[in-house]
Amino acid sequence: MSSTPRHDGSPPLPTPIPRQIPYIIGNEGCERFSFYGMRNILTVFLVSSLLQYLPEGDRAGAAKDVFHTFVIGVYFFPLLGGWLADRFWGKYHTIFWLSLVYCAGQLCLALFVTSRTGFYTGLCLIAIGSGGIKPCVSAFVGDQFDQTNKHRAKVVFDAFYWIINFGSFFASLLMPIFLRSLGPAVAFGIPGALMFVSTVVLWSGRRRYVLVPPAPPDPHSFLRVAQTALAAGRPGLGLAAAGAVAALVALWFIPSFGFVVCCCTALVAVIAFGGAGVALQLEGARSRHPAEAVEGVRTVLRVLVLFALVTPFWSLFDQKASTWVLQADAMTKPHWFQSSQMQALNPLLVMLLIPFNNLVLYPALKRYGLEPTALRRMTAGIVCSGLAWIVVGGMQVVLDGGQAFAITWQVLPYALLTLGEVLVSATGLEFAYSQAPQAMKGALMSFWNLSVTVGNLWVLVVNASVKNAAVTRFIGSTGFGVTAFQMFFFAAFAFAAALAFGLVARSYRVVDHYRHTAVKA
Repeated sequence: MSSTPRHDGSPPLPTPIPRQIPYIIGNEGCERFSFYGMRNILTVFLVSSLLQYLPEGDRAGAAKDVFHTFVIGVYFFPLLGGWLADRFWGKYHTIFWLSLVYCAGQLCLALFVTSRTGFYTGLCLIAIGSGGIKPCVSAFVGDQFDQTNKHRAKVVFDAFYWIINFGSFFASLLMPIFLRSLGPAVAFGIPGALMFVSTVVLWSGRRRYVLVPPAPPDPHSFLRVAQTALAAGRPGLGLAAAGAVAALVALWFIPSFGFVVCCCTALVAVIAFGGAGVALQLEGARSRHPAEAVEGVRTVLRVLVLFALVTPFWSLFDQKASTWVLQADAMTKPHWFQSSQMQALNPLLVMLLIPFNNLVLYPALKRYGLEPTALRRMTAGIVCSGLAWIVVGGMQVVLDGGQAFAITWQVLPYALLTLGEVLVSATGLEFAYSQAPQAMKGALMSFWNLSVTVGNLWVLVVNASVKNAAVTRFIGSTGFGVTAFQMFFFAAFAFAAALAFGLVARSYRVVDHYRHTAVKA
């Protein structure tokens, strides 16, 4: 148990982990089993059942599009959840009510395994529910700490991430078996039951939580300061206008590239150009807003630059449930083993790597004078993801040459990708919370999740581009198959992002936005 020094020199007071934390972690463990239970069998179910109406050669590509569109939705709706939590309901009530939407979506999957309309409705409801609670849960964990016990937060965030992967491990291991042996209705029904249990666990701790109330209407909010800054001069306003025009252009191409791709591209254009315009003229907002509000906006904008550079990592990471599963189908394996079960390696390795890093790796680096700061860990994590895709790309070249080999070879890229995940994702959760001003924590956590949406957007864009005849001819001229070329492309994408992230991180000034005083539970 950690302790806090006392100013009068008397023995330090113990600072235990808050007693309400087990309810939140139990809730998260069940919810993650529910989410990964349905997510990890989704691609296989789509190819083998729901998309049987398509020609056989088109099913894998269509399944990847559905899968990544779903993931985009899951990580887009944190914008809604963060807004509701910050302005209206607070984090706990937002989590509870959207969990009920989540339960309804899981029920639809179990009931409509033969109906595309019903099944896709279920996916939509899950995206709203799961996505809506994402920024709230991790921020809700952070709300249970203040300056007196914030040093315990890192342990809890690691435990939080560990329980996510505990649920994911058993879901990844068992759900493919249930899908094959019990059928899709039962296989999707089990995650639904776990989501109901998750909601009950959350509700059970309702009288113990620290509830930080929603922020009242603030004349010095992020959006108000941003509007003032844009109005302060033409260059910034011109950039924002350019973003609006770029968004309209993106929406114009909906018939060609699809609603999801075009809408997400439009959102990225508005955020990127608008944010650049605000940053250019932020000093012009000082005449109408206090210095702390202006500096808060500056901090958020600087964090968003880092978030943008993390998006290539998510492009690589989320394809383990689509591209890597489809690659595994072409490998030799025991008759009882399902390709999607390889995904159980990821959470298993996370549960091993988190304690290894904290107890062995990080202390060893410190002894040699290398401080593993959050930004350094995230840079290294992006590099690891690129290395993983170099390995799977080489494996794909061998497969394309007609040489079959065992699925166990996928252990190496899974290990590299999982190390990258621990360094990027587990670190990013705590980093995002610590950098957010109090009134903007839910919103900034939403932007952290939005980076996953953008990462999956890149996947859809790349998948769409390889359908172009000119692109296909160019890939053919390289001597690689389309899939192998895409794998090496994503690896290069990650290395470029890691270089840019590392350069930006060198000049980033880390701030501390944990609460200074306790809030009565």
